[in-house]
Amino acid sequence: MMKIVQIAGYLGSGKTTLIIDVAKRLAGQGVKIAILVNDIGAVPVDGAVMQEYGLTVKDIGGGCICCQVVGSLMTTLDNLAKGVHPDMVIIEPTGIAVPESIRQTVLMANKKRAITMELGHTIVLFDTSRAEKLLTYDTLKRLVTTQVKDATIVVLSKADLVTGRDIEASVQAVRAINASAEIIPVSTISGSGIALLMDRIQNVVVPV
Repeated sequence: MMKIVQIAGYLGSGKTTLIIDVAKRLAGQGVKIAILVNDIGAVPVDGAVMQEYGLTVKDIGGGCICCQVVGSLMTTLDNLAKGVHPDMVIIEPTGIAVPESIRQTVLMANKKRAITMELGHTIVLFDTSRAEKLLTYDTLKRLVTTQVKDATIVVLSKADLVTGRDIEASVQAVRAINASAEIIPVSTISGSGIALLMDRIQNVVVPV
């Protein structure tokens, strides 16, 4: 049975770096991982890393994964379930994707193609180093707010680049948008918050 985990967030929030870090750690624990991305060229996983950690990386190209390539996503999930048999699929949408749309596509794939899946967390990264900018400009604010609203976990990324006061300000900003999501400050540089995030990723399942 595949668990589907989505890791989303605005452009430059650190999604790819976090996904590779988490995927390698999970693979080191014996979890078979597949990663689905809109642009495979943007994911710097070389052949040696893929071989060492047994990672499968698939490209869902041709447009935004949440609207223009829904069919490709469903087909890829189907093929993974029948061929690769990963324990977990991590979906990385584009920085302008709406997480709930992708979640609904996963639910649709589960029903229409009879793929046996578990739905894990919808994780959205909020860049603490650009918090004020993300919530100031109207168009950008609307997108970031929509993404954060859809999250079950909000990762405060790049926590090593800001002060404790900045982290608290980001917590308050996120909490004003989403009152129920768990908020986890994370640094892929220091590794802080990664263990807690991995625990949440592995141990929570939402019925589909």
